[in-house]
Amino acid sequence: MNQHDNKCHKSGRRQFVLTIGAGALTTHFAALAQQAGKVWRIGYLDYGSHPSMLEAGRMTSLMQGLASLGYVEGRNFVLDARYAEGQVEQADALAVQLVAQKPDLILATGTPTSLAAKRATSTIPIVVLATADPVADGLAATLARPGGNVTGMSTGAGETVQKLVELLLVAAPKIKRVGVLINPANSRSANDLTQVLNALRKTNREALPVRARTANEIERAFDAMVRGRAEGVVIPIDGFMFQQRAQIAALGLKHRLPTIYPTPGYAEAGGLMSYGADFNDNVRRAAIFVDKIFKGARPGDLPFEQPTRYALVLNRKTAGTLGIKVSEELLLRADRVIE
Repeated sequence: MNQHDNKCHKSGRRQFVLTIGAGALTTHFAALAQQAGKVWRIGYLDYGSHPSMLEAGRMTSLMQGLASLGYVEGRNFVLDARYAEGQVEQADALAVQLVAQKPDLILATGTPTSLAAKRATSTIPIVVLATADPVADGLAATLARPGGNVTGMSTGAGETVQKLVELLLVAAPKIKRVGVLINPANSRSANDLTQVLNALRKTNREALPVRARTANEIERAFDAMVRGRAEGVVIPIDGFMFQQRAQIAALGLKHRLPTIYPTPGYAEAGGLMSYGADFNDNVRRAAIFVDKIFKGARPGDLPFEQPTRYALVLNRKTAGTLGIKVSEELLLRADRVIE
């Protein structure tokens, strides 16, 4: 090859490289433009009711979390929400309906609805907003490497059930028999009941388990606890019970039964006290998972996150109505006191 031919060869090679580079850049920017103009479809499946979610501020928290990462409803995503109204039997049908709409991602709140979504699809990414123990509940292989199509936020409530017993007895140390209100439709109820029974056994207190899955059954459950001479109530985490938190708080006051629940919304509704993670913070933080998945991450590679902080919320007004003198110890341990 002579010098002229060599120059021509190099020139042609540069032109070829530049052409390929320009083509790659064009493709890259076209993909970015398409991504920027995309309207994502997000399915939302909640174990509770729509009014309950609104009152608790969860929808506001969800929108805040998404907006902080550039996702605005009506502009670049649409939300298709379904609510099981605390009825487990509705969760599977609602999950199938959501999957039929072919969303880009499904958000699920509560263990029953998260499991229903997992049963309905093994391909659509699922981000769990609240579940007590993802591994024990069958949603993840491990917290660090969930595998499959599910990831999200754990409430850590599976680890705090015994703490509820401890705090209730700090508030009302003379209690000898404790009612345990559980939802038998929740797959976690047996495990939670076992933990409460173990905690009460260690303190030489008796347990009175009662079960309810409807509002009427909650009324009857409180009547049964009164007849059974329960002097306080522990309520493990459950989406339906949270939905009925105002009813439960009112019944606790009516029957003069101090009660404790693992989420702040319960004490805010008039219950005596709560200890647990901030659900609304979970919901806001779950938006990070949505963003990562939309940018190409696989759900199974994203570790489940656990709460970094738990809060004790005490309703002092309710304590006064129940005739409970709040100890200095409890006041010092409380993160928030509702007057």
